[in-house]
Amino acid sequence: MRYNLFGPGNDVVLLVSRILLTSLFILFGWSKITGFSGTVDYMAHVGAPVPMLSAVIAVIMEFAVGILLLVGFYTRPLAVLLAIYTVATAFIGHHFWTMTGADQMMNMINFYKNISIAGGLLALAVTGPGRISIDRK
Repeated sequence: MRYNLFGPGNDVVLLVSRILLTSLFILFGWSKITGFSGTVDYMAHVGAPVPMLSAVIAVIMEFAVGILLLVGFYTRPLAVLLAIYTVATAFIGHHFWTMTGADQMMNMINFYKNISIAGGLLALAVTGPGRISIDRK
């Protein structure tokens, strides 16, 4: 099977895209698992609803869904789901409009990073994972 970098299908580029998009989620999802009590405390600190449940959802979305997207399993629906989650976390965790100074700038950057990542996830949902995936058809 031949994989084409820039021709029809862009299979290698789509694989690299999945790796780049999911690396953040998998890395931080793992840290949420290994420091779960701290994750629950953080959820309470940022005002997430039901901090324990929010922490569980964060672990599932970031780590489990991140790995599934990395290998290209149910890519289109999970990319949409993770995009929605990413936008929601931007509003819950990075409400820069209520802050001032350095905190405002840091949270504004993180807010718009989340929005940008969601855009990449939606593009992945439209294009699909490519042939280098479990979903390949």
